[in-house]
Amino acid sequence: MTEQQRVNIGKQHPASYKALLALSVSVEESAAAAGLDPLLVELLKLRTSQINGCAFCLRMHTRDAVKKGENPDRIAVLPAWEESGYFSETDRAALRLTEAIAHVSEGHVGDADYDAAAAVLSADQVSAVAWLATVMNAFNRVAITSRYRVAG
Repeated sequence: MTEQQRVNIGKQHPASYKALLALSVSVEESAAAAGLDPLLVELLKLRTSQINGCAFCLRMHTRDAVKKGENPDRIAVLPAWEESGYFSETDRAALRLTEAIAHVSEGHVGDADYDAAAAVLSADQVSAVAWLATVMNAFNRVAITSRYRVAG
């Protein structure tokens, strides 16, 4: 990564960033109304950010998850959720769909991934998970493009 200063696109176009924040609030409300556990919501944000390599969002949502009471072991094994007994059937369905959405450029959201999620999640939950992944992907791209600093 170069040390060249990047344009902070959120500050450069604050109305657009505020619209993204407002969308995020709406999506969080939809997730809660759909009955998604707030801890799962944070894990979905984390998993999306892991896939996208967004250090800023990873740090923020790890802190948020811990603050909300998430088990650090679940955070630690999140990249290998399929091999772990820490995640419920609902968690697994949501994580699978989230990963498919984050990897959309590698073959779209395949029927197998979608159908596996839809077999466990309600239509409201499928939609909420898809919106969470969509918004988190957008935030990741804002942070990565603008090179939000994550100092140690």
